[in-house]
Amino acid sequence: MAVKFPRPIVLLIAGITAHAIAVHTGCASELRERKVDVGEGVSLRVIEAGREGSTLVLVPGWSTAADIWRQQIDRFALNYRVIAFDPRSQGQSTITTSGNTPEVRAQDLHNLLERLNARRPMLVGWSQGVQDLAAYIERYGTHDLAGLVLVDAAVSDGADGIVARPEQTAAQFKMFSFYQGRQSEYLHGMMDAIISKPQPEGAIDRLVATGMKTPPGIGIGMLVADLFGVNRTAALKKIDCPTLIIASAKSDELARQQAEASQIPRAQFEKIEDAAHAVFLDQPERFDELIEKFLKHLAMASTGSAP
Repeated sequence: MAVKFPRPIVLLIAGITAHAIAVHTGCASELRERKVDVGEGVSLRVIEAGREGSTLVLVPGWSTAADIWRQQIDRFALNYRVIAFDPRSQGQSTITTSGNTPEVRAQDLHNLLERLNARRPMLVGWSQGVQDLAAYIERYGTHDLAGLVLVDAAVSDGADGIVARPEQTAAQFKMFSFYQGRQSEYLHGMMDAIISKPQPEGAIDRLVATGMKTPPGIGIGMLVADLFGVNRTAALKKIDCPTLIIASAKSDELARQQAEASQIPRAQFEKIEDAAHAVFLDQPERFDELIEKFLKHLAMASTGSAP
């Protein structure tokens, strides 16, 4: 049975322990895995790579984990410190029946940055990760950040979106029962929807296996909190650091993302052609080029040499 996913579902479908759990080799920079205690009994699995200096933090989407950023980790670790992590209730991080909202994950992120001494990082959030960054901005502001990158998701307008887009909302809720009863099939269908280019052998199966680690009841609660829990659009007016918005040219939320860019001072908007929702997997070279260019812009701005 082919599963057709409504676009907004696709868009959401984003104390260090004493020893490293594992060390990976075979890439340009050694990857270090740790578990980081972010408080209240929650530990996040973290991948770190690269050198000390400018820090890039990668926030994944719903039901995914740090590994989805592996190509970006390998590339940017050559010149930057790169941090990626599994959010609570995803991947190898603590599964918790409470706090599975962007607002609590924003607190987790804040605590994680403090534990890792990540000063003035550039935060990159994809899909659900965009909601997490919007919640972070609402609570903590952007004055301690070097920059923001929001990838292929509009900031949620909460319950107002139900009124604005009733047919899409109904389609989303119909998918919840399918996910609850047939999680693996749902996740395979989701991957087919968000990734349009061939991936390395076994990559899709690994993404599905990661998604299976999130219990369906928790996964549904996360989606409801992401999409309908809080209107986070007020956070856009609080952004006072350089911001890059990257969207798939095929996104049904393209106009909303463009409108958001117009509300943020110094925001840049870029769209990537011939890519589905996971733009960094479908067009990694183009995506990485945009990130690299933005990082260089931030470096120039910090030295006062930006045009």
